[in-house]
Amino acid sequence: MSLDVSDLPSRPILLCYDGSPSAKHAISVAHATLGHKPLAVLHVWTPPLSVVADAFAVASSSSGPTLAELERVALEWAEAVGDEGGEAARRLGFVVDVRVERTETPVWRTILDVAGEIDAELIVIGTRGATAVQTALLGSVSNAVVHHSERPVLVVPGAAR
Repeated sequence: MSLDVSDLPSRPILLCYDGSPSAKHAISVAHATLGHKPLAVLHVWTPPLSVVADAFAVASSSSGPTLAELERVALEWAEAVGDEGGEAARRLGFVVDVRVERTETPVWRTILDVAGEIDAELIVIGTRGATAVQTALLGSVSNAVVHHSERPVLVVPGAAR
């Protein structure tokens, strides 16, 4: 009796998505390379308090929006980015589960934690972020994912201009 591997459930591919051109290109590369495997699109976001505290060494300010308001806006933005990535993947024919994860740890750690939770077959990640800060950080995020992952990682450079 032989085993027909096409009948086996397929483990999902974890695609990291931040809305950047590199992340959009990574969806296309994943489709061209992997076909229509199940895909988990992951957007990781950092709460504003962590960013404010790290960047300015302050926890809050008496003027401007409250940290709760900033967090709400950041979550709404993160959900919109995740939905955008999910929709782009669906247009290519992927069956998609969108994950938006809040993190208090380094982004790469959250990526690896989610990959373990869903038993991802492969992690797909771009090399450049959407903003100047993300561009500097995402290179380090993709680098850390590659160096700390026990799963295969496909790092997709930005599309040629």
